[in-house]
Amino acid sequence: MLGLAEKAGKIKSGEFSTEKAVKSHQAFLVIVAEDASLNTKKMFRDMCEFYHVPFYCYGEKETLGHCIGKQYRASLAVTDEGFSRSLESKLNILEKTE
Repeated sequence: MLGLAEKAGKIKSGEFSTEKAVKSHQAFLVIVAEDASLNTKKMFRDMCEFYHVPFYCYGEKETLGHCIGKQYRASLAVTDEGFSRSLESKLNILEKTE
């Protein structure tokens, strides 16, 4: 699903782009790699809470990057509401099975 969103141009990846998308109210969902630094996770968790954007930790940096056809990525923002709802439902299912 992340690959489709990337092809549609609805993903902002990397810390700077993700932060910019959240602060400019373009982000509908933020995903941060579980192996990202504690400071990065805290910064995005707090920012997403402030701007009321759903926040998830998922996978490793290499996995996130691979999903969108790039090298490793610590964070990404989904800028389309439809993709974000679909991804959020899948992430919720993953959380329940763990």
